[in-house]
Order: sequence, then C-alpha cells, then structure tokens
Amino acid sequence: MCRTGQGPGPDEEQDVDATNAAFTSLLEDSAEELYEQAPCGYLSTLMDGTIAKINATLLEWLGLDRAEVVGRMRFTDLLTVGGKLYHETHFAPLLQMKGEISGIAMDIKASGVRMPVLVSSKVKSSEDGDPLLIRTTVFDARDRRAYEAELLRGRRAAEEARRRSEADRQRLQEALAVLQQSLLPAELPAVPGLEAGSYYHTASPDLLGGDFYDLFPLDTGRWAFFLGDVCGKGPQAAAMTSLTRYTLRAAALHDADPVAVLTTLNTVLHERYASGDTRYCTTIFGVLEPDDGHVSVRLASGGHPSALIQRADGSADYLPTPGGLLIGVLPEAPFTAARTTLQPGDTLLLYTDGLTEARTGPGRELYGEDALRAFTAAQPPAGAKALITALAGLVASFDDGLDDDTALLAVSVPASVPTTASEDLT
Repeated sequence: MCRTGQGPGPDEEQDVDATNAAFTSLLEDSAEELYEQAPCGYLSTLMDGTIAKINATLLEWLGLDRAEVVGRMRFTDLLTVGGKLYHETHFAPLLQMKGEISGIAMDIKASGVRMPVLVSSKVKSSEDGDPLLIRTTVFDARDRRAYEAELLRGRRAAEEARRRSEADRQRLQEALAVLQQSLLPAELPAVPGLEAGSYYHTASPDLLGGDFYDLFPLDTGRWAFFLGDVCGKGPQAAAMTSLTRYTLRAAALHDADPVAVLTTLNTVLHERYASGDTRYCTTIFGVLEPDDGHVSVRLASGGHPSALIQRADGSADYLPTPGGLLIGVLPEAPFTAARTTLQPGDTLLLYTDGLTEARTGPGRELYGEDALRAFTAAQPPAGAKALITALAGLVASFDDGLDDDTALLAVSVPASVPTTASEDLT
C-alpha cells in the first residue's frame, strides 16, 4: 500500500518486480513446454496405433524413454492384457464409429505396475474428411473416488461370483465325478434324426494339444455340443482342457442355456487361472432340439470362430455370434446367444482356428475363413460325415503348413428319411 504523498517504498518495489517477473515467465512459456509438463498424459498416434508423439508426463508414468516409444510402439503396447482386450473389443470400434470417445477406464503398465487411468481420444481428420491421426489424453485415475468405488463394486461382484461358483461346484461334484477322463470322447453318440461326425488332427504328436469337442444328451429330445481351444500345449493345457470339458458338461446339466453355461465356465477358469500362469480358452457351446424333421439350434461363443452352415441348396455361410470375449481372462465377460434352424440337408460345422490359420501356397498365406466357406460351398450337401471326410482331406493337403491342432465337429439333418448315424475320424 502506497503511503500518502510518497512513492512506493523498497519492499513494495520488490513485490512489484517479483509480480512482473512472474507474468513475464508465464508469457515466455511455450505451447510445447505446457504440452510436455502437463498434469496429464498426451500422445498422438497414427491410424494404425503407432505412437508419433508423447509428452514427458506420460513417459514418466510409463518409466520409458522417448526413443523407446516414438515410432516403435503402439498405443496398445502401453496397456495391460485386460486393457488391450477392452481396447480391441470396445474402445477402438467405438472410436472408429464416433470419431471421439471420453473418460474410458483402462489400465496401463506404469513402470511394471498396473495403473488405472481414464482415456479420451479424438480422431483428427483432413479437410476432405480423411482420418489423419488420433489424439489421446490420459488422466491418472488412482486417486479418483468414482474409479475406486467401481473397483470395489467389481471386487464385490467377483467375490459373489466365486461364492456362487463354489456352491455350483459342490452341487455338481457328483456329476463331475462320473464324467469321462479323456480329453476327447472315444466316439460320438448316436443322435436320433441326426448325423454327426468329428475329426481331430494333432500338429505335434509329442505334445498334448488343447483342442476339444463333445456331443452328449441333456434330457429326452435335447442334445448339447461344444468345441473349443485352450491356449498352449502340453500337460498344463491338457489339465485346463479337462477342467473346461468337465465344467461345460456339469454346467449344462444344471442350466443348459448357452449364455449361462459360458458364464459359469468363465467364472471357474478366471478363479483358477487369475493368479500365476494366466490361461484362457475359446469355446462354442450349443443345444440341439430335433422337432418334426428339422432341428432348432441355440448357441453362444466365447471368442471362438463362428459356426459355418452348409445349406441343402449348396450355399454356405457363417452364423454370427458377436460379443463373446475370450473365456477366463476377465472376471465378467458378456456372451450373446444365436439361433438357427437346420432343415433336411443342412449341416452345422464347428472348427478350431488351426484350420483357418494354416499356411498355404508359395506365399505361405493364411488359409482364412473365406477360403473355408468357399471350400464348404463347393462340396455336395451330403451330410456331416461327407463334409468331415472332405475337410480331413483338406487338412492333410496342408502338410507342414498346419502348425496347430485342428478339431472339427459337424451335425446334419439327413435329406432323406431320418436315420441314426455317427462317425469319428482319427
């Protein structure tokens, strides 16, 4: 405060000088400095996810050098396993559809430790509307009450799911004790009014594979089927295959709804493998209900390739089963049921990805789902056994291009008078 009739004193002059210096420093801050030292993380990526620019704040969280990241890593490389799955199945599709997405909870790998964050992204486009790059903001969510509350709710839900799972396992213990001990059924059962066939190819005879399938009765007039693939090979994969098959059978006897069965399997596998050696599987589970010359089919998929249907008119197409995540990775995973009807002459085919991921031709290209559909459509609609035989020949033709196990399971409604037949190729 100035004294009346006098100029500012020495102390007041120092305060004014300090204030002026502070304003001068603010004015001299460049946009790049503000970007680098922001209280949140910033990064820009190309449309394929390659990181083109990242600020010092996010690098410090990650414990990485700029040279390790820019041009060498993608945004998904910064995420945990769960974060990657969520990004691929939810975040990226929504961003592609909307062009902007805000406040999504994810986990990043911050100096080797999982760090909860809130992520917002926006696609920058050219004047012509072509997408150029993605700008992403990452907020530290460790201290956010809402995020902690969500984690607490998730933990309570997981604990409740484990308690329900334990109760289900106790009730189903007797059923589990009488299930077959082998990884694959010795032969398929005879299903009235249906024809069934299966095939299993082991890519590595010295290693136990992880592909599995089964077909078994539920009650009078209804049959359950499943086919899947666990990650890895060897004794650990075999143990997981046994647990998966037994859980699917037992869960189906308790509640045969495909979504309920896969939900129970997901709970059991996540509890068993959540700590230590993380493992997961893909599975299709379904129920067949023959009725007056046709067969009603209900099925659901957990991260597995879609079923392929060969119709009596010679056409072939996939039955979409959207929304199914890998089984056992997350404590809760959504599954969606699909329905179809098999008329006389129609065949339903399930397969593992060893078939479609075989390397073919001089370029060692993936065989792929389109080629499988074309091959199936080129076969005469002669039923499950004929289609399995043709596919077995196709698998044999891949020779060393087939580096993964392959399992096939097919059911069909005979075009002529319904008969009882089954076949198991080895």
